Parts: sequence; C-alpha cells; structure tokens
Amino acid sequence: MSQVILQDGESQESLLNRFKKVVMRDGVLRELKQRRYFVSKQEKARAKARKAAKRMRSRRPAG
Repeated sequence: MSQVILQDGESQESLLNRFKKVVMRDGVLRELKQRRYFVSKQEKARAKARKAAKRMRSRRPAG
C-alpha cells in the first residue's frame, strides 16, 4: 500500500502530487489495469512471445 506523510508546512496540493508520484512508481495503476479483465495463462504466454519477438526485431541491426 502506498502512503505519504504530511510534512510540516506542506500544502495539500504538494502532498497529493507526492502521492501520485509514489503510486506511479509502485505500479499500482498498471497492475489495476492488468487485473481489470481475466487473462488465461495461454494468452499471457502468447503476449509475452509477441513482445519478445517485437523486441528482437527492433534490436536487429539494419543492413
């Protein structure tokens, strides 16, 4: 769970901005979006293979 502590003299806006940064860094929203729908193990494996293939294509030297 992400949490921030109010510092002396800190405004609510800066506290909220710090909280947003912590949430983004921890990947809370990314995980929430991934869990939005059920994805079978087979679909996860296919997506992982597609992502690896795309990464290999982009790393291949031109020529």
